[in-house]
Amino acid sequence: MTITLTPEQESELWAEARQNSQQNLSEPFESYCQVPKQLGKGYTRSIEVYPQVWLGIGNYEYYDDVLEPGCECVHPLQFVVRLSGKIIDEFGAQIGEGYTAISGGGIQRNMNFLDSQAHVGIGFSMPPELLATFFPTGDGEIPPQLRFLAKGNEWQTLLYPKTTTAIQTVAQQIVNCPYHGMTKRLYLQAKVLELMALQLAPFLADQGEPQPQPRFRAGTVERIYQAREILLSRLENPPTLLELAQQVGVSDRTLQRGFQRLFDTTVFGYLTDKRMERAKRWLREGNRTVLDVAIMTGYSNPTHFSVAFKRKFGISPSQCRLGEKSVWR
Repeated sequence: MTITLTPEQESELWAEARQNSQQNLSEPFESYCQVPKQLGKGYTRSIEVYPQVWLGIGNYEYYDDVLEPGCECVHPLQFVVRLSGKIIDEFGAQIGEGYTAISGGGIQRNMNFLDSQAHVGIGFSMPPELLATFFPTGDGEIPPQLRFLAKGNEWQTLLYPKTTTAIQTVAQQIVNCPYHGMTKRLYLQAKVLELMALQLAPFLADQGEPQPQPRFRAGTVERIYQAREILLSRLENPPTLLELAQQVGVSDRTLQRGFQRLFDTTVFGYLTDKRMERAKRWLREGNRTVLDVAIMTGYSNPTHFSVAFKRKFGISPSQCRLGEKSVWR
């Protein structure tokens, strides 16, 4: 079963949970909150590691799948890593199971789907203006190559860097921090900076820092991510490969190479994968038929849809709709 929460309902549930959660007075920079008992079990912790930089650590499990609609409001710059469990946004993009996330500062526009498996992860947020502090240029401004993460009153930039062993290691070290008090805060400050560097590395490398493989031209990585966002917003009626390449200003060959390098798949493979993720969410909600979902996902032939879905998840769309778990979960 899928539970849909409005932003107001979600806020009220967590506000009540915070009031009922006991705090550890020996950690003045940290707050603790049990997951609302109506939703599941577990906890989240929030730590101010720097002024205006908040680190969140979560270890919880929901009783049911939860759909959390977003609101069109200003969002801080945020970095997220999942060690278990995954989040899927309204476009089918995934956080966890191979991908991390960077949500730029700006107007947020996504809703999140969290399934009922165990979730363990970390995330930290801050005003995007602090990039000028962590990456000083001498003029007090955000470095040019990172300004796409500070959109102000425009739609935020959403990026999904691949998870690496180094990223997983740092995230686990944050979750399992062995220190307390000021030593703990100092340790987490260092780990937050290290994680930020690791997640931003592909973009900084594209701007001229050394990397072990041939670089794209300046700005190409950002164009590849722009192409990905276009695909995610048009899953039912996607542009052709040539149209997509022209829209973002690269050649179709560069576009294919970019997807292979950044997402480890072809453009078509990426499109199919995200279509299936969205279809799975719709089927799990249980209020649409398999035929409806096939058409909404862009398949005119339901048999072709069923074959693609089973290849992806190991069960048929009908089995998914009835609540059976995917073989690959």
